[in-house]
Amino acid sequence: MRINFVVEDFSVFKYIGSATAARSIYRNMPKDADLELSWNSARRDVDLAHFHTFGPMALAYRAYAKGVKVLTAHSTPHSNQGNLGFEGVINRLYPPIYRGFDHIITVSNPCDREIKAMLPGMETTMIPNGVDRKVFQRYEAKRRAFRAALGADEDETVVLALGQQTPRKGIYDFLELAARMPDVIWVWVGGFPYGRLSKDYARIEREKRKASENVVFTGFVPDVTEAYSGADLFFFGSRAETFGLVILEALASGLPVAARGIPELREIFGDAVAFFDDLGQAGELVRPGAKLRLSGDRARQWTERFDVRIIAEAHAKLYRRLAEP
Repeated sequence: MRINFVVEDFSVFKYIGSATAARSIYRNMPKDADLELSWNSARRDVDLAHFHTFGPMALAYRAYAKGVKVLTAHSTPHSNQGNLGFEGVINRLYPPIYRGFDHIITVSNPCDREIKAMLPGMETTMIPNGVDRKVFQRYEAKRRAFRAALGADEDETVVLALGQQTPRKGIYDFLELAARMPDVIWVWVGGFPYGRLSKDYARIEREKRKASENVVFTGFVPDVTEAYSGADLFFFGSRAETFGLVILEALASGLPVAARGIPELREIFGDAVAFFDDLGQAGELVRPGAKLRLSGDRARQWTERFDVRIIAEAHAKLYRRLAEP
């Protein structure tokens, strides 16, 4: 069975969540003799093409390739709010684009409900995102290197955020909390994969230039496990998600997580995460000496059910069901 993964992962797009999730699944697919895997192959004669993005390259291949066309819905109209400067135009394209696939994999129950409401009759399968727990764990050497680069002593608190620098991801709240808490080092890993098309690009650049000295913007980094290892707490201020993969990575790395209490995150992560509803609550969770509800060891243990090898096996099972005669 010939399976082609289709992911627009060129340039900085290789750092966005859909691309990292796809790579992790691809690398950990079961080594079964009946599965012949390829990555962004141009071959037409595949039994199943699994799309993780739906940009121009992906849609051109969809029109060209044979076989079953499956899309993982990493993005939905709900999760695109506050992401792009022209989100209204993009959101109107979701239904006709998604309707052109034969099957949609949803990454959470909230995501599944949104897709079914948008596309009545579309066949879906819910398979959550996975995390490679062999990769995402705490590394003491990387912790020392990351903190040394920041100039952070071991007794200083380092709060990490990771994602696109957009209103949806909570960058304004991140900056406000940093200003309120000058004794904490605030680090944001990530940038603008869509450049000036990103929502509030010019305003965010201005706000970054005015940020206090305890704020560090690293841009995209090649090894995010160094950042996870170097931090003491993970802050996730996102206002809309289909899943929240970076939370899973942080938990697997042994980090306590403080996240905005949006319904989808509460449903997915439950008591594995400490939730806040406003900046006052967020500050209480983040302040030095605060005890989050889940220790680092328990955080990592909680992620066992999302081990990427389990998730990859679920994908292989679905491929066989959809593509075998």
